[in-house]
Amino acid sequence: MALYSEKVMDHFTNPRNVGVIENADGIGEVGNAKCGDIMKIYLKIENETIVDVKFETFGCGSAIASSSMATEMIMGKSIHEALALTNKAVTEALGGLPAHKIHCSVLAEEAIKNALKDYFDKNNIPYDKSQFPDCANCAHCH
Repeated sequence: MALYSEKVMDHFTNPRNVGVIENADGIGEVGNAKCGDIMKIYLKIENETIVDVKFETFGCGSAIASSSMATEMIMGKSIHEALALTNKAVTEALGGLPAHKIHCSVLAEEAIKNALKDYFDKNNIPYDKSQFPDCANCAHCH
């Protein structure tokens, strides 16, 4: 059996939604000091719907594939649907990841949540703080 699924390889070699959104409504950045992966997600939101999403990822193929898949999964979704995205859903959509690469899908989830938190903060939208990662004390980031 191959280490990586066809979908992982496709999203790594042909990543979707790569780039920067100038004047993004929400920006989320996360990093994992242990492996060196850094993800940055940019959101453009209109009427509580994600109308554009871009990412920049510095990291391994699994990190790039996870970022690409996660952006595809939230495009056109409401901010509340995007907030519900889990790393498990990203991993499943990719056809699985090796156990030692699951953290890449966790980073994608956290980057999206941080971008949504940034959007909420910029627009004074109340939210449940427990829905967002505490990256200052996160095991994935340190």
